[in-house]
Amino acid sequence: MKKTLVLGASENETRYSNMAVKRLLQHGHEVIALGKRKGRCHGVEIHNTPLPIEQLDTITLYLNPRNQANYYDYILSLHPQRIIFNPGTENPELWEKATAQGIACVGACTLVLLNTNQY
Repeated sequence: MKKTLVLGASENETRYSNMAVKRLLQHGHEVIALGKRKGRCHGVEIHNTPLPIEQLDTITLYLNPRNQANYYDYILSLHPQRIIFNPGTENPELWEKATAQGIACVGACTLVLLNTNQY
């Protein structure tokens, strides 16, 4: 299964990031959650400061592009296999930086990918 960082995680159950954590866990993936505020999401601790993560497969973004800029260096330093830009998170600048480092970028919805067995 794929170790996944949900960037923009939230305790609010109406948020797509919260739904993604739940669905990722249901599909057996290891989930790390990073958000604005500390908390818990479906049993996963939400961290509010970046933390080192080894052997990360996927970062799924739930931050709008202007909020992503503060995380560019962190995201790239993790060397994920891919970054999923969920609807509303599309960011050509980060996409270009990531692909230049050999990171696959996908413009897709994590929930749809999971539901259609394409994750």
